[in-house]
Amino acid sequence: MSDITIRKSENKPAVMEHEWDPFRWARTLLRWDPWRGGMPNWPEMPASSFMPAFEVKETKEGFLFKADVPGVEEKDIEITLTGNRMAITGKRESEKEDKTDTYYTCERSYGSFTRAFTLPEGVDPSKIHAELKKGVLTVLVPHGVHSQPKKITVKT
Repeated sequence: MSDITIRKSENKPAVMEHEWDPFRWARTLLRWDPWRGGMPNWPEMPASSFMPAFEVKETKEGFLFKADVPGVEEKDIEITLTGNRMAITGKRESEKEDKTDTYYTCERSYGSFTRAFTLPEGVDPSKIHAELKKGVLTVLVPHGVHSQPKKITVKT
């Protein structure tokens, strides 16, 4: 549920000036209203940017990365590995809009995204497996051969 805020022409919330407001400095400095929810409205980050949510966990098989990417096609996702950095890049295209359509609300986001993860030592990059199923991207980075500690004897 979204909150509706009445704004004056100066683009500020309609709050009486003589009222004490402990979050006024946050709204002024960060352009963020803590009661509105969501992220601050940074000028560099357009409201229509798409950033999927990721879940990363370690299992017996390896490291499992899951991302919610509804509406993203397989051809629009690219996974690259450079050294121990894995980058997942993709984009969600906006639908064609008809100039005669009237939008009452537009809360869906579109655009490109990139997430990079530093992989720990001991993973096997040759066996990385990725799958896109029902709008969920799953990437499995299996554990490599763990080297066993070796005892070295000192000769005299």
